[in-house]
Amino acid sequence: MHVRTARLLTALTAVLTVTTACGSGQAGPAPGTGAQGGRTDITAAMYPLQWLAERIGGPDTAVTALTKPGVEPHDLELSPVQIAGIERTGLVVYVKGVQPAVDEAVEQHAADRGFDAAALVKTLPLSDDGEEDEEGHAHDTSYDPHVWLDPTRMAAIATKLGDRLAEADPAHAKGYRDRAAATVADLTTLDGEMSRGLSTCSSRAIVTSHAAFGYLADRYKLRQIGITGLDPEAEPSPARLAEVANVAKQEKVTTIFSETLVSPKVAEVLSREIGARTAVLDPVESQPANGDYLSAMRQNLSALKTALGCS
Repeated sequence: MHVRTARLLTALTAVLTVTTACGSGQAGPAPGTGAQGGRTDITAAMYPLQWLAERIGGPDTAVTALTKPGVEPHDLELSPVQIAGIERTGLVVYVKGVQPAVDEAVEQHAADRGFDAAALVKTLPLSDDGEEDEEGHAHDTSYDPHVWLDPTRMAAIATKLGDRLAEADPAHAKGYRDRAAATVADLTTLDGEMSRGLSTCSSRAIVTSHAAFGYLADRYKLRQIGITGLDPEAEPSPARLAEVANVAKQEKVTTIFSETLVSPKVAEVLSREIGARTAVLDPVESQPANGDYLSAMRQNLSALKTALGCS
């Protein structure tokens, strides 16, 4: 039934993609299994979760990413083909509150197969800057959903994902748990590098184009000052720009951070206002052009050490 619906709503090439993934036109697996050719199907909502799923799932899974490289994940709209895939997948790995379209699709089509990473770790409240969007509406969650920017939280999520996959697919349980442990080890190494690198800095304040870095700041005892809130496309009011400029001057901030996938215009305006330079801080919401989650976080570490005068 799902394939017929997809045929009605999508072009032939898109239908072929679905039918190939689901067994050359045969009915898909029973809901909750999502197994094809001995592999478990995983749908990852955005890049950091895709990275985790591919690392931990290894050869025993087939991972489909909902957000393409270079696409701002907050803006994701799901196609009928993607919704059909969510209906069939064995597991949807997502962070509730980042992508409303994914939240809705999971609730409607995969409630028993959702793996909400934010539900597995201690979350932070919204920053003062992030409680409203550009239209003055409250954000969809009561917490900051950017949990992947703390390597220790990512490590906790990795362990839980390995356990979830092992329970769903006992035949490959050892592989899932071994790969999860290796991923945790890599994340622990990254956390140590960041802790040491940011331990002795002349400044602790980071001015960012939007308030995506609360978990990174919390973990490494930095102070995030977001020009806008959680919505990366929001335009700050003149009053907000003036407020951030005053705080940045008081804190002797030397660098205003823009980020990948978002226009640097606002950061450039503010940097000119206070006589600071600009640099890029990656929220790791999309796959880096070169490298992966770990290398992107290490590039963030290098940018922060320069901006904050860390020895």
